[in-house]
Amino acid sequence: MTKARAITIDHDRDRSLRDEDRAGWDALARGYKAFYRTTVPDQGYEETWQRLRLGTDFHGIGAWSDGKLVGIAHYLFHATFWTGESCYLQDLFVDGSARGRGVARMLIEGVADAARERGAARLYWTTQEDNTTARALYDKVASFNGLIRYDYPMV
Repeated sequence: MTKARAITIDHDRDRSLRDEDRAGWDALARGYKAFYRTTVPDQGYEETWQRLRLGTDFHGIGAWSDGKLVGIAHYLFHATFWTGESCYLQDLFVDGSARGRGVARMLIEGVADAARERGAARLYWTTQEDNTTARALYDKVASFNGLIRYDYPMV
């Protein structure tokens, strides 16, 4: 019987994704975009990485197994009219080799910790209706409020 490898999460949110994580982040970010069938040019990944590294408006955390980055979460804070500041978990992706081992839950909890520290009134995210694997976890850690998202074409 093979022993499961430990998964750890880096809670140092100011430096959660370091320069040496760039290649691992890139692979996970591309996996995330491929899952959602979204094409992003190479320059888009570079720009996103740089925005994450600044850590001013956009934030990212990672989960590591044996020193390898196996999961990422991207989030941001924004003002709302009725409840004060909110935290939006925009991207969450776990490498296939680490799925089912609590990585996504750890990343959500890491973002929740950041939202609490910032004093955010809520943390929320969206996913595709047919993403049943992710929704099984989301139904355990959060409440589905029945909202459906629409995207208006801007071009």
